[in-house]
Amino acid sequence: MTISQWADARRRLSPEASAEPGRWDTSRTEYLRAVMDAVSDPAVHTVVMMSSAQVGKSETCLNVVGFFIDQDPSPMLVLQPTLEMAQAFSKDRLAPMLRDTPALLGKVSDPRSRDSGNTMLHKVFPGGQLTMAGANSAASLASRPIRVLLADEVDRYPVSAGTEGDPVSLAKKRTATFWNRKVVLVSTPTIKGQSRIEAAYLESDQRHFLVPCPDCGHEQRLMWAQVRWPEGKPGGAEYCCIECGTLWGDAQRWAAIRKGCWQATAEFNGTAGFHLSELYSPWRKLGETAEDFMASKHDPERLQTWVNTALGETWEAKGETVDLDVIDGLREVYGPDDLPNRVMYATAGVDTQGDRLEVEVIGWGPEEESWGIGYHVLYGDPAQPSVWEELDALLMETYRTESGKIIRIKAACIDSGGHHAEAVMRFCRDRARRRVYAIKGFGGAGKPIWPVRASRAKTRDLVYMVGVDTAKDTIYARLQIGEPGPGYCHLPADPATGYDPGWVDQLTAEQKVTRYKDGREYAVWYLPKGRRNEALDCRVYALAAMKALPRAAKEDDAPPVNKFAADARPAANWLGQEKGWF
Repeated sequence: MTISQWADARRRLSPEASAEPGRWDTSRTEYLRAVMDAVSDPAVHTVVMMSSAQVGKSETCLNVVGFFIDQDPSPMLVLQPTLEMAQAFSKDRLAPMLRDTPALLGKVSDPRSRDSGNTMLHKVFPGGQLTMAGANSAASLASRPIRVLLADEVDRYPVSAGTEGDPVSLAKKRTATFWNRKVVLVSTPTIKGQSRIEAAYLESDQRHFLVPCPDCGHEQRLMWAQVRWPEGKPGGAEYCCIECGTLWGDAQRWAAIRKGCWQATAEFNGTAGFHLSELYSPWRKLGETAEDFMASKHDPERLQTWVNTALGETWEAKGETVDLDVIDGLREVYGPDDLPNRVMYATAGVDTQGDRLEVEVIGWGPEEESWGIGYHVLYGDPAQPSVWEELDALLMETYRTESGKIIRIKAACIDSGGHHAEAVMRFCRDRARRRVYAIKGFGGAGKPIWPVRASRAKTRDLVYMVGVDTAKDTIYARLQIGEPGPGYCHLPADPATGYDPGWVDQLTAEQKVTRYKDGREYAVWYLPKGRRNEALDCRVYALAAMKALPRAAKEDDAPPVNKFAADARPAANWLGQEKGWF
């Protein structure tokens, strides 16, 4: 049996893991038939699937696992980006399949038996075993040999598993002793030149799925450029045949996909590569995809997500340098007391230096449109209370719009990564209810600007790890948005607000450069010798403070809580209390 034949005959979809529970039907996703059967093909040693979300790649991996447990028992490894995701895969996807697919029922030992060999991350069955591991754990990649490697979401893997090197390469080494090894790499792509799945796809025979036109029969690859909709009505999107111009509705498109076939565009060398976009998905209407595009087209950060997850294509990052003329073009006449009426609230970013604090206050409007309000340099030793008193007063200041609405600073992020971490922690501790956060910059591609949860410092204070590389990518891209709207950055024309040539030089000081590790490209932000970047850091922190705000806080116009809040820690009501400064 091929894997697709096995799935059609024996696989059952579980109700908690599928929107369509019951018998698996490959014809529902005809494009997956060749992907699964490539794993069964003796001539293929590696299968690469670069795709959007919502096309069935996770279920494909489960079908491969089920086939080998039932038909061709072998040692297998399922590799996820993190150990936590491996545990979730085991609990939420694998366990329901083992329970609801009759052909697999009883083949994996009962985890409740004392000597089952069955744990959350390791399953034993007659003739083989299945290990689930995280790419961030070097130890889980350096043990037993495996014949079948299933690497899921490879573009989310860290550059290195600890200090051991590229996790995909480490996992592949474990298949070296098997002449009939199978390596399956699947993922939505990320950034061009840094994407693992794109690099693997380019080394394959690069197959595309061709669909016949319902009218003229011309076979074509479905491309976003051929999607059309009436002006202002993306929900009515249809597909336009590239040959005859016929418009296909969703029903016609889905029917045509069932008649499609794969075509290779490069020479076969043992690696079968497949590329799929959301345009092939039977679960997504073209109108939904078009509406998502319209909602994200003006925001580079959201547009990148759409390109990666809807088109299954890499994002070619722009804005790695910003022309000074572009910055000058963002300047407008407004001030702290006559802000545009679109400004709803403000945040602040604070950079800590040895002899000063530098602060930027940014006003925010709908869809993260921003207005620079003021850039301030507060001179003074951060080990002494005076500069913190000045900062506290600054964070309590209010601003006004043209209509007289009062604008307050709703959140602030203060860098705690320097020599004055203890002072930062004390200052933030008593102002937690005002959303004054101690943060640390955390580098690396794909890290969220604001973390899901806080970390703990040695003092047990909360520290938030800010994804600074992602924030800088976002800022540089937004500085180049050409017209006011979502994500656009407005700057005041008056240099007295702090936005002078020195500020511009600091904002554009860093450059994004390519580095190599274990033969793989990755990008890092680099500060040339002799340049300063405090302005960029402050903008990163102010952006993070905005990301930290819940929706209710952005809409609420209540004043911030007094700095001597009732629930503040009594042992440290202010920075200098313990040292007897006052």
